[in-house]
Amino acid sequence: MVRESKSPHSSPTFCVRKPNGKWRMVHAFNKLNAATIPASTPIPRKDVLQNNMAGCTIFSALDMVDGYYQLLMRESDIPLTAVSTPSGVLWEWLVMPQGLSKAPATFNRLVTQLFRPMRQFVQAYFDDIFVHSRASEGKTAVEAHLGHLREVLLCMRENRLYANINKCIFGAEEIPFLGCFLGKDGVRADPEKVCAIAQWPVPVLQKDLRKWLGLANYLHKFSANYAEMARPLTNLLKKDAVWSWTSEAQQAFEAFRALRSWRCPMRSAPSAWYAMHLTLPSAVPCCRWMPKAGKG
Repeated sequence: MVRESKSPHSSPTFCVRKPNGKWRMVHAFNKLNAATIPASTPIPRKDVLQNNMAGCTIFSALDMVDGYYQLLMRESDIPLTAVSTPSGVLWEWLVMPQGLSKAPATFNRLVTQLFRPMRQFVQAYFDDIFVHSRASEGKTAVEAHLGHLREVLLCMRENRLYANINKCIFGAEEIPFLGCFLGKDGVRADPEKVCAIAQWPVPVLQKDLRKWLGLANYLHKFSANYAEMARPLTNLLKKDAVWSWTSEAQQAFEAFRALRSWRCPMRSAPSAWYAMHLTLPSAVPCCRWMPKAGKG
């Protein structure tokens, strides 16, 4: 992964703790990033990925182990990645390290191009690979899914990409999906995040309320009339607003906590298999989708 270097370049290095308690090595490539031509590769939209999985009944999730480290650096660029360490030794990276400004776009472009021929049953989001299947062409959902998994794993083997078996999920009715849970019945909120919102103490300062609303905003797409419910609270964050925690604000806050502590709303994804009706108000630039009656 690294080798001793005699490069004229050097960047500082440090470590940050991962959620699991382990450490991740990160480098401050500020000067190198400033001289790098920005990448224009778009980030996949989560809602588009969700919609592409609509109608499926069985899912698998693959997590690529140390994703960036699976990409080799171009030989001429290796000296640019040299980093200094407390031991006094200069090291340079043979694989793509954390901290390069183009690393996310480069890695995402790789997985997108590799799995694009399989986009009917594979969705890729950086180091997360989602495989989804339904019964079709005389095959059961399980039979179709096994075939899809085989294609994905063969592609990974041919391109020397490796998954973390401890984080992979195979053949499930529901899988964790980019901060929520996705299954055959739609998308639901992460119960841990719902619990964190429900257990938040009553705000005593404006900054406390801003923090809580920032957290609660995670569930706006799962909730009906979110903006209307939050209005007494958001009014307290307006410019020049006087901080006064009224009974109306307390009632709105308690309504939010009660709703989210007892219920994880489901949000059905649009499906290309069913007809949808679009309603477009002439005065408001918005639209909504409605499944055909009897189809969910």
